[in-house]
Amino acid sequence: MTAHTKAILDLLDEHYGTEYVCYLEHENAWQLLIATILSAQCTDARVNIVTRDLFRKYDSVEAFAGADLKELEQDIRPTGFYHNKAKNIIACCKDLVEKFDGQVPSSLEDLTSLAGVGRKTANVIRGNIYHEPSVVVDTHVKRISRKLGLTAEEDPVKVEMDLMRVLPKDHWILYNIQIITLGRQICKAPTPRCEECFLTEHCPDYQARRKAFE
Repeated sequence: MTAHTKAILDLLDEHYGTEYVCYLEHENAWQLLIATILSAQCTDARVNIVTRDLFRKYDSVEAFAGADLKELEQDIRPTGFYHNKAKNIIACCKDLVEKFDGQVPSSLEDLTSLAGVGRKTANVIRGNIYHEPSVVVDTHVKRISRKLGLTAEEDPVKVEMDLMRVLPKDHWILYNIQIITLGRQICKAPTPRCEECFLTEHCPDYQARRKAFE
């Protein structure tokens, strides 16, 4: 680990702590899986509002697998892209019932074989449910990691690989949690609050912009 990376991680730990926090409310693996599918292009807060009723109405993987498509679409409509999400949730849960005995698998290969589950969703499950060190690359992680000079890549899979190389394993999950918090509170897109940020000394993007104005 470079001195640059260590300085960033030390400051993140100092400001945000080292507790693992999942912002999507869930009681088990399948609830987190469905909540994560719903979270695409939607805030966690809105997903949590929707799933409180949703998980009472559909109280098992089997219930989702047997759901009526049009009815489920209306149940999840506030999360956006509800046509695709409903179709994927039903197909995903059918696969869970038929191929995995109703259980959410732990391997990346098995998880990404499910409808609507990409690497990001799979890594959320692996990290939060099975405690497998995983790097979750969402919009905050990609954008801020580029600003901090930890990757120059745009493709989320390449960003993930870069972060796996530069971050110690014990921070793979934690880094995601901390950066999401930073992205929501301070390093917002498109108007970051750099004057409030504790990482400016270690942020090449900030340094370059400041130099351009001198």
